[in-house]
This record gives sequence, C-alpha cells and structure tokens, in this order.
Amino acid sequence: MDKKDIQTFFAVEANLRMDEYVVFTYLFETSLDPLEAAARLCRETSTAQWSRPGVDEDFRPKHAARVVSLDVLDESGISAFYTQVEEGKQKFLRVRVRIAHPYHNFGTGLPNLLTVAMGEGAFFSYGITAIKLVDLELPDSYLADFQGPQFGIEGFRRMLDVYDRPFFFGVVKPNVGLDPESFAGIALESWLGGLDAAKDDEMLVDPAYSPFKKRMGLVGSARRKAEDATGERKMFIANITDEVDRLTELHDVAVGNGVNAVMVNVMAVGLSAVRMLRKHASVPIVAHFDCIAPMSMHPWFGVASHVMTKLQRLCGCDVIIMPGFGERMKTPDHEVLKNVSECLDNFGTVSPVLPVPGGSDWAGTLPMMFDRIGSSDFAMVPGRGVFGHPMGPRAGARSLRQAWDAINEGVGMEDYAVDHAELREALKTFGNNQDTRNNNQTSTNNQAPIIKQTKV
Repeated sequence: MDKKDIQTFFAVEANLRMDEYVVFTYLFETSLDPLEAAARLCRETSTAQWSRPGVDEDFRPKHAARVVSLDVLDESGISAFYTQVEEGKQKFLRVRVRIAHPYHNFGTGLPNLLTVAMGEGAFFSYGITAIKLVDLELPDSYLADFQGPQFGIEGFRRMLDVYDRPFFFGVVKPNVGLDPESFAGIALESWLGGLDAAKDDEMLVDPAYSPFKKRMGLVGSARRKAEDATGERKMFIANITDEVDRLTELHDVAVGNGVNAVMVNVMAVGLSAVRMLRKHASVPIVAHFDCIAPMSMHPWFGVASHVMTKLQRLCGCDVIIMPGFGERMKTPDHEVLKNVSECLDNFGTVSPVLPVPGGSDWAGTLPMMFDRIGSSDFAMVPGRGVFGHPMGPRAGARSLRQAWDAINEGVGMEDYAVDHAELREALKTFGNNQDTRNNNQTSTNNQAPIIKQTKV
C-alpha cells in the first residue's frame, strides 16, 4: 500500500459521527510498519477492493473502516504466536489499535458482527502474525436493536426475593450418571439447606439414563416442595444446550414442569441462537462459559473473555457463569473482575446481569469472593462444596449460609465454625483439599462489611 492509500484508513475520532460506528480494539503483532499493518486490517475487514475496473468510483469514504487510535506497546525479536519464523530474523512490534467500522456495512445481526470482528479479514490480514480482539464499543443506536436481558440482576433478585446477600447456586453432583429420582432428591436436600438455585451440570441434558422430561418433572415437584418447607423461593436451572432447533422445545418442557430458569452453553450453540431463545423465553437465561477458553486464553491471539461476556449480555442472558478466582480456573484475578464488570457496568439500554465466577468454590472461598468483587451482586456456584460435603448436601448448603452470616457479623470463619457444625466440617474437609482450596481465605477482617447491592 502507498502512503496515500494508508491515510484513507485513518481518521480523527472527533470528526466521525460515532453513533454510526462500532469500534473494535485489537492487540496485534506485525513486522511491517504498524501504520500499514493497521490500514491493511481496516481494508481487509471493510472495503477490500474499493472500486470496479474501469469505473470512476471509490467506496472508501462511505464504507471504509478507520483507525482512530494506535499505540506501539513494545518490540521483540520473537513472535508471540507465529512459529514459522526464525528467532531473531525479524523485528516484531506489538500494537494496540482502535478501529471504527461503519455498521451500515453489516447491520445488527450478531453473526455479521462476528464475521467482521473476528473473521477471515481480521485473522488473516497480511503482515499480522498475532491478533486478539480485546474490546467492542457499541453505540446506543446499535444497542437499540437488541432486547437484552429479560430479567437481569434486578429481576433475578425479585424472582428469588434475595436483596441483602449474594446468591447461592449449586451444581448437582455427581454431575453425570444419576437417575432422575436420585438427582431430584439431592437437589431437594440442597434447597432445604439454604441453596437458592440447584442446576444441571453443563454436560447433562437429555441422556438415556436421565431423560430430560422425566428429570424436569421430578425437580419441578421437588422445587415446589422445598419452597413450601422453607418459605423461601427456590430455582432450578435446566441445561437445554442442544441443537438449535431443540432449544425452544426443551425450554418449554422445562417450564411446563415447574422449572424456572434455563442454561445454555452459549458459544457452543451460538450467540444468535441465544438471541432467538431470548425472544421465546419466559424464564431467565443462564450462560455457561464452555468453548470460551480456547478462544481467549492466549494473550496475543483470539478474543478476550470479557468481550464474550459483553456479547452474552447483549444477546439476552440474565446470568453469566464465568471462570472464577483461584489456580484451577487458570484465570488471573484482573480478568475475572473485568468479566464481572462487563455484567454490571453501564451498557446503554442493556440491563445489568448477574455475574457468577465459578470453579471449585465452597464456604471458605466466600470471604475472598466478596472482598474481591466488593459487593453482594454475584452468585457462587459450588459443586463438591455443597454436594460433596461429608454431612450431605443439606449441610453443604447450610455451610454457605453460615459463611455469609460470619462475614456479615464480622467474625472469622474459624471462630464462627466453633458453634456451627456444617461450616466446621466444610473447613476441615475442603480447607486442605488442593482441588478446592485455590486462593481461599478462611478468615475475614473483624469489621462487618458494608453491604452493596443493586437497587430494585
């Protein structure tokens, strides 16, 4: 590209009508002049060939993507991702760039947005040896075409009548292999102990040993029984992940049997499929994070996990389960917190949703989660921390409630556990278990926390 062509793909942001643009932020690596590499990235994701041979025309003024900011971060003799170069033979520059795309090029269809943001043009752009999509800015004019969450965190709090604490979810364990009767019985026990929501594992949908319709009938009945016994509202979250043409069918089976939330492995079925489900659903949609790690974990290639969180919120999920704190989930704290922020921060007309950082949690991890998140606007989702409790799932759920009471009263976990057998047994069982310990802290400071929460 000559210098004149390169300049046509740059613009001063203040000179653009930004309500007509979406902005993609990338980290990329190149051995080219970074200005040329960025211009090529714009060209490949927008106009490519901008005129027809023999015709006096130029589609760039109306249709070209444009660089609105570019920063060179560092330089290396080693590629961050590309292995087909000899070490030291090239100089690689690492760049952060914001590119504004006129969205009339592709409209408000999510598959079309993704095709531009992370498709052939972006990831095969000439001279770019590594690239990662790390942010996505959508104007209110774009967001207006989306329903967003039907319930969000405020509606979720109203459904369960929980306002002054985090939510306590639990993945019924064993996660696969249980017959429907045993499964429903275990869920009932957890609700009786204080769990707000029991849920299917992300791998359990409609196997022969636990037919979906039968399991839903039994857990729906158990949920109502738990509500009668406890005087508290309870929820079951049914995994309906399947082929796209079964999503609404499985939703209807679940709801028809007294189940009041559904879960989808969003990236496995596709964002557009969930946007379709949102138009049909009468209960909250819970997102699970399957298939996001392969796209997000490399620091210089793929798509940042918080971008996926933002897109799940946009397509209509009310609750987003994400990798949580601790070594097992291989996710640094700042990334967990960025995902939490993408659930709760202002996003135009799109309502805040409930973040659920998960992975080997139990009563002893609650103080750490509350401290790092800084509010009660989250849910924890233990598996073995409830269902592997040696005194049973009822005691496992009680240990979570006791941990919160300790935090709320400003008492350390160990001290509070002296008079609370369920918490005491949890500390003894899981506190020394490498798989569940993670970054757990079993004590908290001696001052009662100020409870922050979403106002309803």
